Amino acid sequence: MNRTHHPSEFRARGRRSRTAAGLALAAVATAGTLGLLSACGGSPHASSPHASSPHASSMPTMNMPTMNMHASRPSTGRPVSGTAVAIKNFAFAPATLKVPVGTTVTWTNEDSEAHTVTSTGPGGPLHSAALGTHAAFSHTFTKPGTYAYLCTIHPFMTATVEVTR
Repeated sequence: MNRTHHPSEFRARGRRSRTAAGLALAAVATAGTLGLLSACGGSPHASSPHASSPHASSMPTMNMPTMNMHASRPSTGRPVSGTAVAIKNFAFAPATLKVPVGTTVTWTNEDSEAHTVTSTGPGGPLHSAALGTHAAFSHTFTKPGTYAYLCTIHPFMTATVEVTR
């Protein structure tokens, strides 16, 4: 039997098909977003509890860069000599710099975030503006002593300069 279709039947079917396709696309996009979110929140290491689960997703994990918040702790080792301090990975490196009186020390921001170099105590000599990426701040130390400083934007970033005669 050969039936002739009325044009409105095609339009109705077309609308339903576009609607169904739109819903399917939305479902795929939502599933993809949820998969990425779970991959970002999960550990990329095999020791992850999710990786050893029998119900683990076959979705590949993403290796996301991490920020080591403990890197800014002053080192327990000996002070480093030199005239440059790098601001990198949310830390001052070296954490303790030893210089003779009259030395000019230069701090250079290698992070993508702004940082400051500011004395921790009142009346300290270090007071930089916010340093953008690749910006530098210099100070000449004219008196011996231990000069503690921090980043006022990220106060967990601390370090010292030991100035000797």
